[in-house]
Amino acid sequence: MRSQAVTRWHASLRAIAVLSIALWSAAAVAVARASSQFASEIGCDVQLLLSAAYVAGCAFRSFLPVVDIPRIVLVDHRLSSVSIGRSVATVAELCFAAQWALLLHRLASLSGSPSGETLSLAILPLILLAEGCSWYAVLTTGQLAHAAENALWGLSAALVLAAVWAIGPLRLAALGVPVFLWCLGGTAYVAFIFGYDVPMYWSRWRANRARGHRHLSIRAGLLDTCGRRSVSYRWEDWKEEVLWMTLYFTFGVWSSISLIYTSLAIEHRG
Repeated sequence: MRSQAVTRWHASLRAIAVLSIALWSAAAVAVARASSQFASEIGCDVQLLLSAAYVAGCAFRSFLPVVDIPRIVLVDHRLSSVSIGRSVATVAELCFAAQWALLLHRLASLSGSPSGETLSLAILPLILLAEGCSWYAVLTTGQLAHAAENALWGLSAALVLAAVWAIGPLRLAALGVPVFLWCLGGTAYVAFIFGYDVPMYWSRWRANRARGHRHLSIRAGLLDTCGRRSVSYRWEDWKEEVLWMTLYFTFGVWSSISLIYTSLAIEHRG
């Protein structure tokens, strides 16, 4: 059964991916123009490259969405393999975390905030641990590890907010709107993670446990992710994924692009 709601949702994800690529391209032009007018700043170039990896990874996943543990896909293609999708996501998410860590460390350094620098250094290790939990969940089909993964993402977002606070809102006042949006978006994200995402995976784990679900071994899971996929356009199979995927591939990607502009503003003010 092909749900029209799922079909429209998939079309919207693809349109958003194209828009995001266009927005990143505009940021790349801005960096190139700034470099021609001022001394080239390696921080801006690094932000641009890291964002490119994240934007491309999210675009890939928008065109080929996957529900990892049940191995459900929308497009019957070998690139829809869970192992490929998870690998793309891992690289993209580490690049995104690196963007935040680098930018916050730069801000803390310019502001003379040792605590801000320390907090910024904790972000990437936490996301590395989250990626390990994600892979364990995907390979073994254990939903509890997904709950741990998302809790670590929520904790990382809370650290971003703490780093901004440690640096000091007054010191960041020159950045104006971006800092306000970081705080607003970060607070909403933390609330969403711990109010929706973590409980969702916890309830899935409890339901599987009640049914006597048996986890796969790492080796069996690796073979399973490489070979098994089920194509489904049923709303019942996607309804719990629609909200977080939509938010992730829009606001998550746009925040990555915004960090490029913020990095430009920081370097050419300082």
